[in-house]
Amino acid sequence: MDNPHLRIALTTNSLIQCDANFAAAKQVVFYDVTAEESEFVDVVHFRRGAKKGPGGGKGKAGGCVMEDMGDDDGHGHDPLVERVEALKGCSVLFTLGLSDLAAVRVHNERIFPVKSETVRDIDEVIAHLQRLLRGGAPLWLRRVMRRCDGRRLPLDEQAI
Repeated sequence: MDNPHLRIALTTNSLIQCDANFAAAKQVVFYDVTAEESEFVDVVHFRRGAKKGPGGGKGKAGGCVMEDMGDDDGHGHDPLVERVEALKGCSVLFTLGLSDLAAVRVHNERIFPVKSETVRDIDEVIAHLQRLLRGGAPLWLRRVMRRCDGRRLPLDEQAI
């Protein structure tokens, strides 16, 4: 993609929908998106999903997403580290849910987290994002645009 673009990440268990919480997702898929086109970039599979049991790793109504996660090795392993590391180079994370701790860590990497109220097809999320880009992107979206080389595109250089 030669135009300024967004690299987005979407949390998924099905690979066709944004249908997983950040801490419990089996995969994260990555796309480069411009106002006119999108291109699949990669998928990252995680060693393990959430613990099975009540809720099956999908969280419990009213419960914390992080209740599904635990130390992998009993030695203080932080389950968010590999997930946040996988997002490096992205501009926006679309997810079904994430804890406050995860949101802070994602934001500290200069990635804008977007929590969805409902499960949505990945194609639908991309189409909505492209409509935003074509119709005059909101400020939060313009701030995360990137050049072809992956560097952030300053607001004064944007022709949106």
